[in-house]
Amino acid sequence: MSEWYTKSFGRDYLLVYKHRDLQGAYEEVRTMMEWLELPEGAEVLDLCCGMGRHSMALTRFGFKVTGVDLSEVLLTEARRQDTEREVRWVQGDMRQVPLTDSFDAVVNLFTSFGYFDNEADNERVIREIHRLARPGGRFIIDFLNPGEVVRSLVPYSERQEGDIRIEERRRIEDGFVRKTIVLTEAGENGERTYEEQIRLIGRERFEAMLRIAGLQVDDVFGGYDASPYESGSSKRMIFVGRRND
Repeated sequence: MSEWYTKSFGRDYLLVYKHRDLQGAYEEVRTMMEWLELPEGAEVLDLCCGMGRHSMALTRFGFKVTGVDLSEVLLTEARRQDTEREVRWVQGDMRQVPLTDSFDAVVNLFTSFGYFDNEADNERVIREIHRLARPGGRFIIDFLNPGEVVRSLVPYSERQEGDIRIEERRRIEDGFVRKTIVLTEAGENGERTYEEQIRLIGRERFEAMLRIAGLQVDDVFGGYDASPYESGSSKRMIFVGRRND
């Protein structure tokens, strides 16, 4: 699974996850605004912005947005959709973001965390969030609820997108939820296989990493409906807080 993300977040990712739309991101950002409590014109960093759905939604609410992602393919798609050129797009690794700016808020959304085999790398990401947030600056980390993932895991699913069959196999292994995605189509493109993994990090461990990095947790929500986090039932585990110093 070493560096699986350098392969998986490419052109086929746009097909596998094309159901994620801008309107859904807009509604999520509407809730995030209430959590962040930031004035219009505040500077926000979308760390691991992908194809830019949330970055562009954030601009609609009057924020100045920078989107960072490792995948040039996803950033190219983000730039294509950003017809008004409202967002600053930056290619970079979330463990060592190539920015010296600081921001009023840093957001890391849709389980863009826990990718790495070495847990020290996940800790580096949290330290980067601390570095990039201004003193007193806000943060949101939107992560999966590990207990719910284990309970509701669907081992196999299959669907058709045009001439392409997409098969997804999921498993819990070595403290990760892992997914194998196989795309099959006729012709020279044939069969392509991708791997994904997310480390299953519980609330207590996650909060400890944040605290050590100098980040204070104000709230933990179980979804964008602002429901309190419940380990036995919540779909998400969303940390909202601020840089301490």
